[in-house]
Amino acid sequence: MSLLKARLLDEAQGKQAAAQAQERRLQVGSGDRSQRIRTYNFPQGRITDHRINLTLYRLPEVIGGDLDELVDALVREHQADELKSLAGT
Repeated sequence: MSLLKARLLDEAQGKQAAAQAQERRLQVGSGDRSQRIRTYNFPQGRITDHRINLTLYRLPEVIGGDLDELVDALVREHQADELKSLAGT
């Protein structure tokens, strides 16, 4: 009986570990260059957020902490995505 219990516990733990590993892979991604989030081009003073196709020529200000324009654009995109998902259901 204890052998069966141990096997069932081992199987449950294996399934849980596999599910956690899959979730982590989905969140982290492959690290491929095609999955880049932002590009910082210092010679041109340009920052590009590839998730929302936003390009700003204010790199020194962003590096200095003035993130308002970037964050506002990300929030707008997130809200638009949320509205699309609500409309689709």
